[in-house]
Amino acid sequence: MNIENNQLIDSSMAELVRGSLGLTVIALGLCGFIYSSVATGLGQTIFPDQANGSMMIENNQIVGSRLVAQPFTQVQYFHPRPSAANYDPMAMAGSNMARTNPELNKTINERLNKISVQEQIDPSKIPADLVTASGSGIDPEISVQSAMIQVKRIAQARHLADQDVIKLVQEHTVQPTFGILGQARVNVLELNLALDRVGK
Repeated sequence: MNIENNQLIDSSMAELVRGSLGLTVIALGLCGFIYSSVATGLGQTIFPDQANGSMMIENNQIVGSRLVAQPFTQVQYFHPRPSAANYDPMAMAGSNMARTNPELNKTINERLNKISVQEQIDPSKIPADLVTASGSGIDPEISVQSAMIQVKRIAQARHLADQDVIKLVQEHTVQPTFGILGQARVNVLELNLALDRVGK
């Protein structure tokens, strides 16, 4: 009797193990290989630019991504939003500081004073997105207002007419999504590349 019971138990265990292994193989095959291969293939076919990181190519070289801000600091370029992550996509994050945090207020005031002097503008007219970091820390866009207050500095540095730089801003302005989501904005990298095409 005990022998028969042991044989039944061994047989049941073998079936359980076989079933578990079979389910594991099927799940790995479907979810780990077939699904990811189909999703990747569809992405490459339908949205090849986005699937490859929305890379921007200039003179046959990758100069960046439309999705990631770069730390432009030179006087002849439009400057992006500040970054709490040092513009590093691998460390993207906000500062996690509350609006009442004294350290954050100090940082904002320092940025306001710096931009006020640099752009020769009253601090009260400086848009918030030029002095506060985004939640991701790598936001590639700034508001049109933030771009416009930088026009005079850039035009002087590049020996261009203000109107020529304003025209570039207008040409690269993206309207709110579906006309209602977000605000009008410009991609800083795209705008700076357009500036370089016009003249140093």
